[in-house]
Amino acid sequence: MTTVEAFRGLHYPNKIGRLTFLSLEEVMGANGVKALLRLADLPNFLDAYPPNDLKREFPFEAISATNAALATMYGPRGARGLELRAGRVAFTLGLKEFGPLLGMADLALKLMPITMKLKIVLNATAQTFDRFSDQSSHVEEERTQFIYHITRCSNCVCRPEPAPNFYIARGIIEEATAWVSGGRRFAVEQTTCMGLGAKSCAFLIGKEPLE
Repeated sequence: MTTVEAFRGLHYPNKIGRLTFLSLEEVMGANGVKALLRLADLPNFLDAYPPNDLKREFPFEAISATNAALATMYGPRGARGLELRAGRVAFTLGLKEFGPLLGMADLALKLMPITMKLKIVLNATAQTFDRFSDQSSHVEEERTQFIYHITRCSNCVCRPEPAPNFYIARGIIEEATAWVSGGRRFAVEQTTCMGLGAKSCAFLIGKEPLE
């Protein structure tokens, strides 16, 4: 059994599944999501998104199938844009749900240096997935960048052509860094993919804003 095959049967909480579909609905409309769910062979969510609770019942395979269906519907470039936008929306929605549990609404953040802010928000994002889901994440810090590692990745399950293309996760990271910095943008790039044999799906985040 390969590492990626071992991710079959792992889950997110229903709340994260619900936020995923609500985020996609924000960028492609309710009818677009319905068409997507049909193509992804997820008819059980057509009339009812997952409930807003923390039970781990939303399968990794649903994320992989959704992202693969997006690529089929819109092509790789179109899917990339939609997933990035949905990821940014997902962070905003998720902050309302999970932020208070992790102290992310603390006004003291405003007084910290930018590098410390980035470190806090990236670690809090990783801890959210670690605490509430089967996705495993952690953050490393280097001199000029942070590295956000996902070591149990839903995007790598069932994908016919593995690639470093977990754009929803990238969008979440992009919006997290923008939120904590008052709207500034930072370079975020996925450089490795577990589906291609890497030890993690790794995202590099620059410490200096782009503008």
